[in-house]
Amino acid sequence: METVDEHLVRRLTEWSTGPLPEPVAPEVDVDPALLLAYLDAQVQSRHLDLALRWLQAQREGFYTIGSAGHESNAAVALALRPTDPALLHYRSGGFYAARAGQVPGATGITDVLHSAAASRRDPISGGRHKVFGHRALNIVPQTSTIASHLPRAVGMAFALGRGTNPTGYPDDAVVVSSFGDASANHSTAAGALNAAGWCAHQGLPLPLLLVCEDNGIGISTRSPRGWIRRALSALPGIEYVAADGTDPARLLATAAEVAHRVRSTRRPAVLHLGTVRFMGHAGSDAELAYRSRAEILADHARDPILATAALLAHRGILTPAETLDRYEHARKLVTEQAQLLLGRVERLDSAAAVTAPLTARRVPEVRAAARRSGAGRDRAFGGKLPEHRGPLTLAQSINAALHDALLSFPAAQVFGEDVARKGGVYGVTRGLRKAFGAGRVFDTLLDEQTILGVALGGALAGTLPIPEIQYLAYLHNAEDQLRGEAASLRFFSAGQYQNGMVVRIAGLAYQKGFGGHFHNDNSVAVLRDIPGLALAVASHPATAPALLRQCLALAEQEGRVCVFLEPIALYHQRDLHADGDGGWLAPYPAPADWPAAPLGEVRTVRDGDDLALVTFGNGVPMSLRTAGALAADGVQARVVDLQWLAPLPTESLHAALRGVDRVLVVDETRRSGGVSEAVVTALVDGGFAGRIARVTSVDSYVPLGPAADRVLLRDPDVLTAARALLG
Repeated sequence: METVDEHLVRRLTEWSTGPLPEPVAPEVDVDPALLLAYLDAQVQSRHLDLALRWLQAQREGFYTIGSAGHESNAAVALALRPTDPALLHYRSGGFYAARAGQVPGATGITDVLHSAAASRRDPISGGRHKVFGHRALNIVPQTSTIASHLPRAVGMAFALGRGTNPTGYPDDAVVVSSFGDASANHSTAAGALNAAGWCAHQGLPLPLLLVCEDNGIGISTRSPRGWIRRALSALPGIEYVAADGTDPARLLATAAEVAHRVRSTRRPAVLHLGTVRFMGHAGSDAELAYRSRAEILADHARDPILATAALLAHRGILTPAETLDRYEHARKLVTEQAQLLLGRVERLDSAAAVTAPLTARRVPEVRAAARRSGAGRDRAFGGKLPEHRGPLTLAQSINAALHDALLSFPAAQVFGEDVARKGGVYGVTRGLRKAFGAGRVFDTLLDEQTILGVALGGALAGTLPIPEIQYLAYLHNAEDQLRGEAASLRFFSAGQYQNGMVVRIAGLAYQKGFGGHFHNDNSVAVLRDIPGLALAVASHPATAPALLRQCLALAEQEGRVCVFLEPIALYHQRDLHADGDGGWLAPYPAPADWPAAPLGEVRTVRDGDDLALVTFGNGVPMSLRTAGALAADGVQARVVDLQWLAPLPTESLHAALRGVDRVLVVDETRRSGGVSEAVVTALVDGGFAGRIARVTSVDSYVPLGPAADRVLLRDPDVLTAARALLG
C-alpha cells in the first residue's frame, strides 16, 4: 500500500508536468513569506515523524506518536507570538516547527530528535520523556493525553487576565492550548471548557485560545460526525470558529483573526481545526485492523502539505517541482541529524540522574523563607495580633498562619469553594478576604479540577497558589491534576518549569454527626505515591503554623507541590484528657519565636523508653491519651508525630526511636493501603531490631453516625494494642 510519503512525492511529481488541482476555496490574500514559513514548518514536522519511526527501527528512538496530517497546526503558531505561552497536544509538530522558526537560533529538528531518543540533550526534559516543550520558545511541556492540561491552560489565562504576571509574559499575552477531538469528551476537558465559559459569562478576562485538532478518530474509535462541532459551538461565552486544514490561505487568515480577537478582547475562543491522521495512532498501531485500505488511501488526498503546495503553485510562489525540492531538502536535513544520533546518544544513566528534578533541594533558602515575616501585621489582624490572643484551636492557628502567609509571601493567593465571603466551611479562612482583598482571596466554581487548574496555571504565571479542596473525598475526582500535571512538571521540564503550590485539604475522619464518607474520608494513599509531592499533616495548634510555613517555603523556593492536610475533627477541639483541660490549645508565637518544622523531620511529643507510639493527625491525641493510661500502669510511652507522610521521614523516625525496643504504629487510615504499611516497612528496612505492631482502621468506607465507631480506630483499640505489644 502506498505510504503518505510516497503519495506526496508522486503527486508533486505529477503536478510538475500535468494540471494542478482546482483551488479548494475562493482566494484569500496571504503574505507569500507567511506561506513559505508555513510550508517549511509542515515539511519539517512530516520528516521528523518519518525519522522517529526510522530511529525506532534502529533501536535509538522510543516514541512514534506523530503529527502527520496535523501539520496545519503550524498556522496557529504563525498567528501568535513566540512570547505567548503554549500548552500543546502531542500532535503539535507543525506548531513546534513554526514556533522554532520564529526564534533566531532555535534548533527545532534536533530538539525533537533528541527528545524521542531519550537523550540528555533534549532541551526540555533532559531525556525523561518525549514532549513538546522549550523554555526559550515559551512552550510548557504537557502530557496532554486526555486533555489533562486544559485546566492548567484556563488557570494560566485566568492569572494573566488578572494582571498576575511576575514571570514577565507581555501584558497582552495569549495562552494557547491544543487538544484532540477524542479528548474533548473527557471530563477534564469538559470541566476546563465549562470553567472558561463560566469566566467569560461573568466578563472575567481570559485570554485563552483553545485549538481542537479534529481528525475524527481516537486511536480506533470514531468521533460521531458533527458531534465535536455541536459540542464546541454550544459553549456559552466562548467564541467558536471552524477552519479546514486543507485550506491553508483561509486557515492562516482565520487563525490570525481569532488570535487577534483573543488578544484584544481578552475573551476565550475555540478554533475547531479539521485535520487528518496519517500513519495510525502510533508506530505500534495496526490501522488496517479497524480501517479499510480504501479509506486510508482516500485520506491521502487531504494531506495539508499537498494543499499548501497547490496554493503556492496557483499563486506562482513555488512550482510543484520547487516544493518537492524543498520537501526533499527537509528530508536531507532531518535524516542527517537523525543519523548523527546512531550510537552517540547520551542518556540518563542512574536513578539519581533520572530523579534529580524531583529530589533537588534548596535547604538554606527554604529555611530562610519559612522564617520570613511580612510587614503590616497590625492592619492584617485588625489590631489583634494572634500572639496576644491567648491559646488557640487548630483552626484558629491555621487561620492566623494564613494571614501571616499572605503578608510574608506577596505572590500567595488563597482560593477555593466558599473560602472568601463565607470564610470557609469551618471558618479557617475567615477574615482573609477583608484583610487582603478579592484579588488575593477569592471563591471559585464548584469543580476541584478547575480549582487545581487555577493553581497550576497561576503558578506558571508567578503566583504562589494556596488552593483549598473542601473535603478530602472531593479530591479523588481531580487527583490526576496533582499526579499527572502538577508534580510531573519539574520532572518533564528538568526543573526549568515549576508550579509550586500548597493545596490545603480538610480531611480525615472522626467528625461527629455529619457527613458519612464524603466528609469523613481517611484515604491518603493516592497522595503518598506521587513522586516529589510533599504531604504534611497538621495535628496540633502549636505545630500546624510551622508546617504550613515550611510548605509555603518549599513551594516558593523549590517549586514543590505540597499538600497540607488538616484534620477536621481537630479544628475546634480544645481538650485532650478531660473536659475543660485545654490540652489541645496552644499560643501562637510571635514571628521572632516561630518554630521550624523542616521537611523530613518527625516530632517527639512525649518521651518514654518502654514503648513508642508512632502516629499522625487524629492519632496524636489518641496516642497521648493512651500514653496517659499506660503511665498509670507504670509504663512510660514515647509519642512520635510523623508530621510528614510523603516523603516519609525515615531517617528522622529512626533517630526518634533510639532507646526503644517496642513500636506501635497508630494509623487512623485503613489497614490496606494505609500509612502504617509504609512505616513498618521503613522500620524493617532500616534495621529496627525491636518488636513492631500496628493498629489501624478497618478496610471500609466511613459510614454515617454511630456506625463509624465500628470501623474507625478508637482510643480503646490503641490501648489494647499497646498492652498486647508490651506483653
